[in-house]
Amino acid sequence: MKRIRLALMIALPILVLGGATFATLELIRSFETPEAPPREVRPPLVEAITARLETLRLTVEAEGTVAPRTESQLVAEVSGRIVEVSPSLAVGGFFSAGDVLLRTEQREYELAIARAKAEIEQSKLRLATEEETALVAREEWAELGQGEPSRLLFREPQIAEAKASLAAAQAALKQAEYDLARTVVKAPFAGRVRSKQVDVGQFVQRGMRVATLYSVDIAEVRLPIPNAELEFCKLPLAYRDGSAESDGPAVRLTARFAGRDHTWTGRIVRTEGEIDPRTRMVNAIAQVQDPYGRDRSADRPPLAIGMFVHAAIEGIVVRDVVKAPRSALRGDNTVYVIDSANRLAFREVDILRLERESVLVRGGVEEGERICISPLEAAVNGMQVMVTENGAGPGGSEAATRGAT
Repeated sequence: MKRIRLALMIALPILVLGGATFATLELIRSFETPEAPPREVRPPLVEAITARLETLRLTVEAEGTVAPRTESQLVAEVSGRIVEVSPSLAVGGFFSAGDVLLRTEQREYELAIARAKAEIEQSKLRLATEEETALVAREEWAELGQGEPSRLLFREPQIAEAKASLAAAQAALKQAEYDLARTVVKAPFAGRVRSKQVDVGQFVQRGMRVATLYSVDIAEVRLPIPNAELEFCKLPLAYRDGSAESDGPAVRLTARFAGRDHTWTGRIVRTEGEIDPRTRMVNAIAQVQDPYGRDRSADRPPLAIGMFVHAAIEGIVVRDVVKAPRSALRGDNTVYVIDSANRLAFREVDILRLERESVLVRGGVEEGERICISPLEAAVNGMQVMVTENGAGPGGSEAATRGAT
């Protein structure tokens, strides 16, 4: 029994291991490697626009700050104590041309006029006396005199001195009257007060600044324009003979005030006499008439001095150009054109202008061709793509209606 039990203890594990090995080998033998399905490479999906030749009026954009055309320092022309100040002479106050802004004390200048008048009367009396004396001397010389009479005998130097004294007294009267008139300070133009330095009771000296004024008939905006943008608008360039090359283009100014955008229209009237040496830009000057006048829409504020504005300057008219998004441009001057078989073709184009969100192409693309505007990381010339149309590009039918007027 012991031998049989020992034999079973040895044989059973061997049989189990052998059976497992046999089953494993059979499973391995019967295993078939599955065939992988064929990979389908789908072409990338891209967005495209259809090129259309358009006629567009370009605009040149710039930014600047509103400034007055005329600004003056109002100074006292005579000394004296201020006795009256107009309510208009306050910071922000409006006034018309000829309005009295302030008065200084006049008593001193009225006394000067009285003294000058008295001096004139004295000079007239002295001149009359000398002339009478000279007349008597001439009569006596005609009766008794012999030889050539002297100038002193006929009182000629005394008469000349009396005439000079009379002229000086008359000039002093005019000066006193002029000084009296200047005690009343009047506005030289219609405008507004920027700052005020004096008030009632203050003593001012001749030449002392009393206020800073600026006109309100015309506002100006200094607009720096890059050299590359000059070909797209006709600026009035001045020449030595005083003539201008052309009339300035219209300009639309936009500013945000109290949470809303407002617009004003004006015109470029001149360019400054030099190019900015730091920025290499040409500074154009835009003018807006009556910036503080009330508009038909009562909610539009005045074009106040110091307001920061965005300017859109009317430019030239260009014809037969294609307008596409900036995303259509690859590198400096290449676009991807999609042919009828939906394959990419690299095309070099003639760029007219690069705008903020679009590019204007004037050559290299025919009307009706499709232009890819989707980004492609690894584009290859002739690559197959799937296309989804996006119409006629930015501006579409709207741009076609903005032809030359």
